[in-house]
Amino acid sequence: MQEKISALIITYNEIGYIERCLASISFADEIIVVDSYSTDGTYEYLQAQPNVKVIQHPFHNFTAQKSFALKQAQHDWVLFVDADEVVSSALQNEILDTVSGKAEHAAYWFYRTFMFQEDKILRFSGWQTDKNYRLFRKSKARFSDKKIVHETLEVNGTSGVLNEKLTHYCYKNYEDYKQKMLTYGRMKAKEAFYKEKHFNYFSYVLKPAWKFVNHYLLRLGILDGRKGLIICYLNALCDMERNRELKNLEKKNELTYYLVMP
Repeated sequence: MQEKISALIITYNEIGYIERCLASISFADEIIVVDSYSTDGTYEYLQAQPNVKVIQHPFHNFTAQKSFALKQAQHDWVLFVDADEVVSSALQNEILDTVSGKAEHAAYWFYRTFMFQEDKILRFSGWQTDKNYRLFRKSKARFSDKKIVHETLEVNGTSGVLNEKLTHYCYKNYEDYKQKMLTYGRMKAKEAFYKEKHFNYFSYVLKPAWKFVNHYLLRLGILDGRKGLIICYLNALCDMERNRELKNLEKKNELTYYLVMP
């Protein structure tokens, strides 16, 4: 007997992408979208969808937003997708078959096909092993509060992997992806700062360089041509921004300390 599925999404300014995402998860028994006050018409579009429950909630970090969304789900099986992801027909069937009462695991990893813009597949550049938890039992999982970006799911039970892949339209254009990487870098800096990690010039210089070399050469980004060069550079930029912002946070903390000293 097939169990019911709650499909969850968090959004901010996703018009142009959310439409096909919603169409691809229409098989779910409920669809809940938590929107962090979009300004591009995303919220209004969602309000007009009869099969979608949309809730506006302020964004603090990815983990907090996804944890809030998870609490809204009525059903135990949860399918969590990003607004720029699409569930293919084959993956839909595999999901439905998995939750038909024969599920062996509490959570399932999905591999993803990374689309460079609309019609170009990025086959390497470190993305060939990219996978995320997307299908899991709400009663057996929670988002770890130790990370605020690239959130981590803690699962009480075993995990499996689905065969079919999600299609991930993460790269809209150069400037959009660059801003996304800079934002991730700043959030990673806050995460490191809260864990009392410290800035050092060794990491500032060598970590981004290693990230680029690793993804472009060792993980075969060079075979993706110009696409691979762009993605590997911007991913390395994320590491550089993390270290730059960590240095700024330490300086602000030191200044605050001296200002409050008697």
